[in-house]
Amino acid sequence: MSTHLIISDGQVKPGTDLDHWFSLGKLACNVRPDVIINIGDFWDMPSLSSWDKGKMAAENRRYEADIDAGNEAMEAFLSPLIKQKKKLPEMHFTLGNHENRIERYVESNPVLEGKLSYNDLNLSRWHVHDFLKPVSIDGVSYAHYFYNPHTGKPHSGTIQNKLKSIGCSFTQGHLQALEWTRKELANGKTIMGMVTGAYYQHDETYKGPQGNHHWRGVVVKRNVTDGQYDFETWNIKRVLREFN
Repeated sequence: MSTHLIISDGQVKPGTDLDHWFSLGKLACNVRPDVIINIGDFWDMPSLSSWDKGKMAAENRRYEADIDAGNEAMEAFLSPLIKQKKKLPEMHFTLGNHENRIERYVESNPVLEGKLSYNDLNLSRWHVHDFLKPVSIDGVSYAHYFYNPHTGKPHSGTIQNKLKSIGCSFTQGHLQALEWTRKELANGKTIMGMVTGAYYQHDETYKGPQGNHHWRGVVVKRNVTDGQYDFETWNIKRVLREFN
């Protein structure tokens, strides 16, 4: 049985606060997880966004600034773990659709091949997993999100619907919500589904005045084995308050 620390959707970009990343690193030192899973969209990469290309909001965005912001946040998170001079936990990073903007941009602009890549991301200490390729750890499948293989679109609906469709214990990010459910199968096995929300302090303009009141924090799973676990949630305000 092991302990997992789950981080999802950091959405780091130039100008966002970074102190919660240093606090999270100190929380990790306190929790001492066996495994840390960053579920992706840590780098926001607004300079490569196609949603507001050509609009005022896209003015003065730079790829290098996006990369530097995320790399700085990653250093802030890892520094307390490195400073304690103990063996680092096993660390996995499942690339999200925001990191995947790099590959999609190069595909559309092949002249940039070799100039823009995932190698720019500060992930040398992590086991990196391709976008949407699940990794199974202690019986739980982790990916940025899970999709309908017939349509390629993310599974929608309630968390119960997602668990029924996916059919195994899973944990994903992508949605700014905290959701959890479990299901007992006829063979005596229990499967669990979880969406782990987001971990950032800023508000997102695209979500508008009513859309930014979602849950923000991280999840600690304990006694993880064969897809089952106990879990504790850490709201971002609590992380900052207890590990400032």
